[in-house]
Amino acid sequence: MAINNLGVNHLTPQQKTDIDNALSVIENSLMGITQNLSAEERQKYGSVNETNKLFVNKCREYQQTQTGLASPDVDWVEFEADFQDRTFADTRLDRLATLTRMLSDFKIVHDYDNYQDALIDYDYSKYKAGTKTPGFTEKVDELKQFFPNTAGGSAKTVDNS
Repeated sequence: MAINNLGVNHLTPQQKTDIDNALSVIENSLMGITQNLSAEERQKYGSVNETNKLFVNKCREYQQTQTGLASPDVDWVEFEADFQDRTFADTRLDRLATLTRMLSDFKIVHDYDNYQDALIDYDYSKYKAGTKTPGFTEKVDELKQFFPNTAGGSAKTVDNS
């Protein structure tokens, strides 16, 4: 027997509103300051790998601890502002990745529950169609299109994509 009702916790209307409002605040905060890079630009500018980040960190460390060794051609105020923004963005991306995983897991269990309940409803409809109860033959005919390899039988697989 399939495990049903994995998603026993449900969002209240207020929680849904709060989440949407929080996302809107984030979107609005970022809208005026972010760039919409093309795929080529992402490839070109996104090449600062971990080794290069260590290089940036070391140059910053020299500038902060031994200012006489720092290039006068670099705008170090702008450098530091860029550094602080990228650090902020990096830590927020980690938090957003965690939130994305949480919301994805939340969705998966509810998708699973819906699918299992739909299978139960389909099996019930097939039973009722067998008893010639009006309306169920048409319902089964409509639903069996979703099971092309089983001659209308219930499939017991779940695709959570």
